Amino acid sequence: MRTAIYVDGFNLFHRLLEGKANVKWLDLFALARACLRNENDVTMIRYFTARVTGTETDPDQPSRQDVYLRALLARGVHVHYGTFRQRQKRARLVEPSDNGESTHVRIWTREEKDSDVNLGVHMLHDAWNDEYDCAVVLSNDSDLAEALRLVRSLGKVVGILCPVAGGPAKDLQMHADFVRPIRLVHLLRSQFPSAIRLPGGSEIRCPSRWHSSPAAQATT
Repeated sequence: MRTAIYVDGFNLFHRLLEGKANVKWLDLFALARACLRNENDVTMIRYFTARVTGTETDPDQPSRQDVYLRALLARGVHVHYGTFRQRQKRARLVEPSDNGESTHVRIWTREEKDSDVNLGVHMLHDAWNDEYDCAVVLSNDSDLAEALRLVRSLGKVVGILCPVAGGPAKDLQMHADFVRPIRLVHLLRSQFPSAIRLPGGSEIRCPSRWHSSPAAQATT
């Protein structure tokens, strides 16, 4: 069964990878093989993300992301970009002080835009073009529910790779033919080698801040 994987990069990171340095060097093709059944022949992976900006506490975050995106592209993953915005926002305090000060504060918010829309549009476009028999979404964003429903209405099988404990959002699950959990063992077994050799002899190396797992010690 021709299977296409649609990965919500920020959902994957914040739901599953954040705080786990040794699993961030993730080979998405290997992860799909680890989580899906043999009947799923993964022919395409689309990864949806946005370029991040550095912060005062982590100015090197953009360079690590760039290395990882280069690794995905070298592996044959299609990378699609949304936007990442930082803006000021006025928010109400949950527990205002009793000294008569303002009940609101201005805060900085960082938001990723367009990835969920891009994912849904590409998944539907690929279905109409008969690019796959089965679409598998790696996300727990319930905004994708309508896209899943429409893909299923076109006669395609729909699956979910679930990045959260306890199962996917109900709005997603009701439009899925199957759900596969992503467990820590799947992540550990699906790491890129520590150095990815490219044609011409250059290499893409795992960022030093991400400690390689035992499965990623050899080079290829």
